[in-house]
Amino acid sequence: MTDSAPQTKLLLVEDNEMNRDMLTRRLQRRGFQVIPALDGEAALSVARESSPDLILMDIGLPGKNGWDATRSLKHDPRTRQIPIVALTAHALSSDREQALAAGCDAFETKPVEIDRLLRTIESLLSARKGTYGI
Repeated sequence: MTDSAPQTKLLLVEDNEMNRDMLTRRLQRRGFQVIPALDGEAALSVARESSPDLILMDIGLPGKNGWDATRSLKHDPRTRQIPIVALTAHALSSDREQALAAGCDAFETKPVEIDRLLRTIESLLSARKGTYGI
């Protein structure tokens, strides 16, 4: 990445420290800037303040869970255009449907398969760039 190209900013919402650290390191090695948030409330304020290019949202969060945080982000004009990828250990089709109904743009299961996640991120960022001209 050159100095003139801005780094893609990802907001990683994950309450499990080991998962957060592991995923942060793997994404940073691939050139992403990763901003952590530990719960749904923090995700809302960080998303509004830092305008990330994409949000990786754990669903099982303390307090405001990932479903509720996603709904809030998608209803806020400041954050509604940011793609959100649900990250969850639950792999049932009903979980996928619930994630999409809440406003998530994609759904990935844990443990995270980094190559698949990177393809999802790239796809959503490309679609956003085409839609919003960014």
